[in-house]
Amino acid sequence: MTSGPYPGKRAVDLTLIAVFGLPALALGVVAAVAVKTTSHGPVFFRQQRVGLDGRPFDVVKFRTMVHGDNPVIPDASRITRVGAWLRRLSIDELPQLLNVARGEMSFVGPRPTLRYQVDRYTTEQRGRLAVKPGLTGWAQVNGRNAIGWDDRIALDLEYVQRQSPRFDLKIVVRTFITLISGDGVEGHSTRDRVSRSEP
Repeated sequence: MTSGPYPGKRAVDLTLIAVFGLPALALGVVAAVAVKTTSHGPVFFRQQRVGLDGRPFDVVKFRTMVHGDNPVIPDASRITRVGAWLRRLSIDELPQLLNVARGEMSFVGPRPTLRYQVDRYTTEQRGRLAVKPGLTGWAQVNGRNAIGWDDRIALDLEYVQRQSPRFDLKIVVRTFITLISGDGVEGHSTRDRVSRSEP
């Protein structure tokens, strides 16, 4: 198994930010205005996740739920109308480009998980932490939320083994195709959930 990110991974991340940064900023401004004008509360939502080698960091997202104390496992009834669309198109994740710019995340990699999920990893599954978490990943273009937890981790481990600049670009292209088609979007309101069948 790969012991860490491939050489040049950071350069690939910065190149992708340079390519997609301006369009993402324009889309982000529209999303921010939509969030602020349609529901009470802050535009952004921050939550601690686990990154490379198990180090914690705060992810940044557009707020998609009503302001207040929300459960770790999202309650669909608390998702705002705008929030549902942001989740459907994964626009709520755009602020995580800041995490990529700061070096806490990569453009491509396993999605960042919560501490309680990491605490349930097997020794093999902890190999998922050998690379930085990503905005998109191999699991996201192979079923997204329509596949089970163990299958998602297996795909993430496959990514760790196969990672390369060419593979990253392939995943980025397939991400756009997935977002347009909506494949695997079922259950999107419970993204990052650990179900009863999960470890």
